[in-house]
Amino acid sequence: MGKKSTKINKLKYQVAREEAGLSRKDVEDQTDGMLTENRLEKIENERLKATPYDVLQMAKLYHRPDLCNHYCTNECDIGISYVPKVEYISDLPQTTLALLSSLNQIEEDKNSIINIASDGQITEDERDAFCEFCEHLNKMSLAIESLKLWAKKELSE
Repeated sequence: MGKKSTKINKLKYQVAREEAGLSRKDVEDQTDGMLTENRLEKIENERLKATPYDVLQMAKLYHRPDLCNHYCTNECDIGISYVPKVEYISDLPQTTLALLSSLNQIEEDKNSIINIASDGQITEDERDAFCEFCEHLNKMSLAIESLKLWAKKELSE
């Protein structure tokens, strides 16, 4: 095993690797040289941007599917705009309750949305209710993504 890092502000990729108990050499060996020690060191020290392939390799090897969400929401121009950012993957009960809570909120919004959508347009007096509905959809999407990441992590171990 190589020397232990004393770096203070480690990137998520390095933290995940260390939590998995792997050295950079271990990663190189387990990816058949596709993710070399040198490349990994450059990625972890922000001298090289990780590619989607790099992140997929790390996520699989470290059992950390959240690395993919991190990459998409922080490093990919499309993902930054369209992928919900999952900051923290909680346990199953908490994640499930967050999803059920958002489903309840959508159920409460249902009649309002039916009225707004019935004429095919959003009038000025409907705009606030529609924006609130969109925010509830965002919360639901985040809860769904959190549950999916939790499941991937648990099922990959």
